[in-house]
Amino acid sequence: MIEYHADDYGLFKTQSRHIMECYHSGALNGISIMPNSPYLRECMEEIQGIREKLFVTVHLNFVEGKPLTGKKCTRLTDKNGNFGVGFGKYLLIGFVPVLRKLYYRELYREIEAQLHACEKYMNEGKFRIDGHVHFHMLPLVFDALMEVIKNDHLEVSYIRFPKEELEIYRKAKGVRDIKPINIIKVLVLNALCRRNIRKYNETLRDLGLEEKLFMGVMLSGHMFYDNLKALIPIAADIMPDRGLSDMEILFHPGDVTESEDAAKLTSRDDIDFLCTNASNRAKEAEALKRFGKETI
Repeated sequence: MIEYHADDYGLFKTQSRHIMECYHSGALNGISIMPNSPYLRECMEEIQGIREKLFVTVHLNFVEGKPLTGKKCTRLTDKNGNFGVGFGKYLLIGFVPVLRKLYYRELYREIEAQLHACEKYMNEGKFRIDGHVHFHMLPLVFDALMEVIKNDHLEVSYIRFPKEELEIYRKAKGVRDIKPINIIKVLVLNALCRRNIRKYNETLRDLGLEEKLFMGVMLSGHMFYDNLKALIPIAADIMPDRGLSDMEILFHPGDVTESEDAAKLTSRDDIDFLCTNASNRAKEAEALKRFGKETI
């Protein structure tokens, strides 16, 4: 089974409607929801009748907007109260014991707040968890997440481990848009995934999490139809050797084209990804719609 998944649902109302067009007219069957968005409740109300048909996942966010815990996590924010710590800094802080303890405490509180803010939207009362820009894989963040899950006795059915199979891309022909920076991202995330799985292997096994083959970082921003049409058959051939029966393919079809919404974005990377490259978001939406027509 293929999970055609879209991140960032609930960020803005119009942007979220663009995502849901990929459900109504395409193959989309999973969404990750933004816990700290002021528009999340309205966006979830709009899909009240179909939510149970979707894989709904908490999109832990330490990048965009303001934290739910406000002034209780000032180390995680900039002077305007918006999230302001980058991926690299979090990675380095994890190796400095004193700083690690201080940041860990605030991350724990914010993770707990974000998970419980989305609890009512989880199907069957079980959490599915991933992270905006995959920050949840950072050791400092993942350790805090696992402690929240343990202490709050949360039922969890899925955590996204964005570990990509390089063999898929080596075998594929005609795939375009693989950027050097994305190769570096894949190597870093693969290493972090291995670390987290190794450290929490027993706990993850006890949770009984479903495991899926993942694609979405190597071609991040360019999950276009022709690229995926070449990759999916190769991924399907590899899956039995990995003991897997499902795959998750990650898209970002929610462009932010309304100037009023764009002005509210706080992350420069999100502005570039969702606004400046809005045409690529539209291409990813078109890919989902084309895959939907093929499954009818």
